[in-house]
Amino acid sequence: MTVWDQLVGQQHTVKALSTAVAGHGMSHAWLFTGPPGSGRSNAAIAFAAALECEQGGCGVCHECHTVLGGTHADVSVIRTQKLSIGVDEVRDLVRRSALAPAGRRWQIMIVEDADRLTDQACNALLKAIEEPTDRTLWMLCAPTVEDVLPTIRSRCRLVTLATPTTPEVAGFLTRVDGVNEALASYAARASQGHIGRARALARDEATRNRRREIVSLPARLTSLGACMTASANLVEVTKEEADAITSELDALEKKDLDTSYGVVERGRRPREYAPALAALDKAQKTRAKRRHLDVVDRGLMDLVSVYRDAIAVAVRATGALVNEEIRGDIEKVAATSTPELNLRRIGWIFEAREQMLEFNVPIALALDSMMVALKVPEGSNR
Repeated sequence: MTVWDQLVGQQHTVKALSTAVAGHGMSHAWLFTGPPGSGRSNAAIAFAAALECEQGGCGVCHECHTVLGGTHADVSVIRTQKLSIGVDEVRDLVRRSALAPAGRRWQIMIVEDADRLTDQACNALLKAIEEPTDRTLWMLCAPTVEDVLPTIRSRCRLVTLATPTTPEVAGFLTRVDGVNEALASYAARASQGHIGRARALARDEATRNRRREIVSLPARLTSLGACMTASANLVEVTKEEADAITSELDALEKKDLDTSYGVVERGRRPREYAPALAALDKAQKTRAKRRHLDVVDRGLMDLVSVYRDAIAVAVRATGALVNEEIRGDIEKVAATSTPELNLRRIGWIFEAREQMLEFNVPIALALDSMMVALKVPEGSNR
């Protein structure tokens, strides 16, 4: 098993990166792009492991294990749960990039969310990429090249990942995670090529139940009251999932903070503890907001899949539906609308997404407006 085995449906990418590891077409800066769930950061980390490995990515040596496990001394990964990556974080990474590697090969800096860099952070990063040290490599990850400043992307070699096909994702779940074929097929279809989402759906029944609740909404939007109820349900379901993800991490961080300051229950607390606790609380609230937005965004993509399926049914397209298990509901949506209306509905969903992610419109308000727009037309008898 090599370091490339976790990359699903990325044969062309693996070939290009393996060639670079062998010394052909190497660059000091790389930009990994691809749709959500395609494995951008996984590809960067696998590439880093292969570069640090004496055998080009064997997957079993100490170098491979430490890079993949996040503990290699010469591989730094910056990732964030916040809304943005600030200049101080990037400056710290730039300082580390100037150090000679502890090992015999490369000092590698990976920025997982390069699309979240602030303008100041981009400027700090640009100088480091323009004047790299001989043994330093930069790897940036972003959804598209347009998400990165032109001055930065022009200095990077581009690696574009594709969305894995349903059979590729299902095969990965069966082969690597031991998921039975029926569940793997469902998770692969429902995830729409998002590997992390597919694994969550395959492993966790609660995640599957939350998704089923979301995709059942379009068929129920028959009145204004139903629309408002659907909006409230979507807020509740996504908040529940986001809290499940963040609550355990919040508790661990609080415990680590208490330990580092020697705080015990009802004991004396150092003067420096209060501001540290306040900073942690602020960071956790920011992360919770971002996580909720991310989960809502995923829920909106699940809604989009229902209307896409309805269009496919209406035009009698061949192939399995994304939501094959609720075909009855899909046919109901198709019968009470037209393909043109469902295309407009998809547009309204993306408008709500933009309002929340780009313009900071409150989640509940954006979803209320969206659900009313998605309502089944009155008197429809199609």
